[in-house]
Amino acid sequence: MIEARDFSARRNFPGEVGNDFDVVLRRYDAIQKIHPLFFGLILFGLAWLPTRMEWEFTLALWGFFMLDWLMLALLPVFHRSFGPPQPPAFLLALMRLPFALLPYPVNFLLQTIGSLLVFYGFWIEPHRLTLAHQILQTPKLKSGSRLRVLHLGDLHVERITRREKKMQEWIKQLRPDLILFSGDILNLSYNRDPIALEHARQLMAEWQAPLGVYAVAGSPAVDLAEILPGFYNQLPVQYLAEEQIELNVDQQKIHLIGLSCTHRPFIDAPRLEKLLPKNNQNFTILLYHTPDLAPNAAKTAVDLQLSGHTHGGQVRLPLIGALFTASLYGRAFSSGRYQLNGLTLYITRGIGMEGAGAPRVRFLCPPEITLWEIQGSGEG
Repeated sequence: MIEARDFSARRNFPGEVGNDFDVVLRRYDAIQKIHPLFFGLILFGLAWLPTRMEWEFTLALWGFFMLDWLMLALLPVFHRSFGPPQPPAFLLALMRLPFALLPYPVNFLLQTIGSLLVFYGFWIEPHRLTLAHQILQTPKLKSGSRLRVLHLGDLHVERITRREKKMQEWIKQLRPDLILFSGDILNLSYNRDPIALEHARQLMAEWQAPLGVYAVAGSPAVDLAEILPGFYNQLPVQYLAEEQIELNVDQQKIHLIGLSCTHRPFIDAPRLEKLLPKNNQNFTILLYHTPDLAPNAAKTAVDLQLSGHTHGGQVRLPLIGALFTASLYGRAFSSGRYQLNGLTLYITRGIGMEGAGAPRVRFLCPPEITLWEIQGSGEG
């Protein structure tokens, strides 16, 4: 059980402009402003450092650096992703340097494997959309009742790609009773881009479910407050900023609470408590962008919290898991299903990727949509 912690003394929070990650990301983004000719020379200088002035090895390593750069630069050409290529190319070059110190032919073999991993992580896995099935039984619904809920999160639209098209096909095929979106509509690089906004609008306009489609705001740095209300006004999607609604399932009430995320549990927990019905005995779903409110929600009558934000880390390593999650609780909240007392928390790996200079990469962490089957086990 992860206990709720007091973050009121903390000065910066994930998901907002100006936090530590945001500052580093924007400075790192400046690498894209370097002229391509000078950037190529910088990569050559990096290749020269570990190769002990053996020019054939220097040129070979530089060739691997340039191949990475080329693979990244071609991503938007083939409508895979639309980020700046130079920042991740520089990062990949730094990651290759330690392996260049190994003796030949081991170093050459590992560099070749590195190129294959770059191709897979940037070109293949980000588009390998997966469907997760989850079953939750509850005595708060009578036996035989069933509710199919589709949870979507972290669209991070840049442009409509094959990933989004596949998502739309699955949504139509699955025919859920209810669709819930846990925030982050646009990619950080494109959150004021009119084309990205229009593409996101086209996607969400097609979402339909008998009990409705509901959404909450994501991170303040991504889902901009001045854009969000107007965006949802044009869609058949009900935007829940701070609202509790009742849904009828087999003549039984289900409470859905939608809460905008400030990334400050000490602010959002009291807001949640005000929205909870008094003496609530009905099944209750909390739709909230980040998992960081779950330890607080576990002390209430909420049964299921659906969140995202972490992207599962985007890059996961065997035995280690996610390298970074942007959660106040660190890697304790990464992705998947958690049980906190009576609360079931699910953190989706999301659909899109972060933005700015952050690599458009996924490794052992494919995008997902999640279909929940909530089954009643109570007395009729």
